[in-house]
Amino acid sequence: MTFPKSVRLVEVGPRDGLQNEPEPIATATKLELIDRLAAAGVRYIEATSFVSPRWVPQMADHCDVMQNISRRDGVTYAALAPNLRGLKAALVCGVEEIALFAAASETFSQKNINCSVAESLERFTPVLKRAQSAGVRVRGYVSCVLGCPYEGEIAPAKVAEVSKALHDMGCYEVSLGDTIGTGTPLKAKRMLEAVAREIPMDKLAAHFHDTYGQALANLYAVLEEGIAVVDSSVAGLGGCPYAKGASGNVASEDVVYMLNGLGIETGIDLEALAETGTWITQTIKRPNRSKVGVALAAR
Repeated sequence: MTFPKSVRLVEVGPRDGLQNEPEPIATATKLELIDRLAAAGVRYIEATSFVSPRWVPQMADHCDVMQNISRRDGVTYAALAPNLRGLKAALVCGVEEIALFAAASETFSQKNINCSVAESLERFTPVLKRAQSAGVRVRGYVSCVLGCPYEGEIAPAKVAEVSKALHDMGCYEVSLGDTIGTGTPLKAKRMLEAVAREIPMDKLAAHFHDTYGQALANLYAVLEEGIAVVDSSVAGLGGCPYAKGASGNVASEDVVYMLNGLGIETGIDLEALAETGTWITQTIKRPNRSKVGVALAAR
């Protein structure tokens, strides 16, 4: 078995983790969370989302967040900007990298962004062109790669098709999202094998939710195949607002603990990361879904 020597952790807690919170979260709290994560050694942080406040009210302060981050050298502060309007706002606020998302499920695409998968990809063309002309890198997400809340099983070939389209458009990296967390290790391997026939492995990332408790097992499986970029959320915060039953992302603390045990470098201070998870869950009064974080706090 061969594992990567190092893994880049993409911390999505400030965006994906907080976007579905029922109560407003102060901008100052978000900024402190971002700074604590960077201080713990996280080098890629998805800070906010440039989407309509009507649909995601928790991200209404996106510009205030981006413009008031205490930036650290070597840390990328990215934002979700899934359309041209969002990108234009993001550029005004100084965003250096954006992410956009498509789905491997037609039904999910319709319910999420009111268009087909093909139409969503067409809409991304001007976004990519504008971002590239502004010198802003673009990361792509594919949702529902291991299952859909409406369609059930998703064919690996469909995931590969959508992933290739994003890569061919100019996304430097494509993150494969198990949005509802129903995947299992063998399914994850087979899905990745299909995608890797179309896109180099070093251009792929794994974004697995832990709804069915399989996220770490699935990550272990794709690490064996060569994945070296993992999306996670501190304290396991988050869940997809458009996918019924989807619980939080895999906890960053649990991922780092596993990677440490495998001898895989992350550059992240686990103790500091766990303290950050404890702090944010206490601050916003949410349960800490990180088993490692809870265990370390109880020592």
